[in-house]
Amino acid sequence: MSDYSKLIVITNRLLCEGDFIAQIEKVCGLAPCSLILREKDLSENEYEALAVKISGICERNGVPFYIHSHIDLARKHGFRNIHLSVPVLRESKDRLGGFENISVSCHGEEDVCEAENAGATRIVLGTIFETDCKPGLEGRGVSFVKEICGKTDLPVYAIGGITPENLGSVLEAGAAGGCMMSAFMKM
Repeated sequence: MSDYSKLIVITNRLLCEGDFIAQIEKVCGLAPCSLILREKDLSENEYEALAVKISGICERNGVPFYIHSHIDLARKHGFRNIHLSVPVLRESKDRLGGFENISVSCHGEEDVCEAENAGATRIVLGTIFETDCKPGLEGRGVSFVKEICGKTDLPVYAIGGITPENLGSVLEAGAAGGCMMSAFMKM
């Protein structure tokens, strides 16, 4: 695959077989749509240090950088893009002013409506295909992508088992793109 512009990088340093920073340099060099720094297991201080480093890599490569859930940290450093789960979105609706882009993980039509009403600028919709990241969770399939894309004007990015090989099927269903974790962390 030579065009990664419709793919969002979701980080997971635990999946990297080599140096995580070198891997981020590599994937940002491919010019993906954006990067979400997911790293949920880190302490606030560890996440902050990593966010500063990764945001610099993204900036040098022209890749939009998204903080995952850490609203106060994003404000502290002037990061303009945030990615949230629906529960964090609910708790934080009154604190989202000033963000340029608000990405929200959604798992159904109700989530999408809630995200739209709260000011989301894009939807990350899952889980589309079975994935090693969530073993035992059956994918909702391409028809689910088509259904949700028909009910929102926001760009929808499919997540869950997305690969360069199956990206075309979600694009045909109306998605703006897809999100990859494993494929980007292991390439």
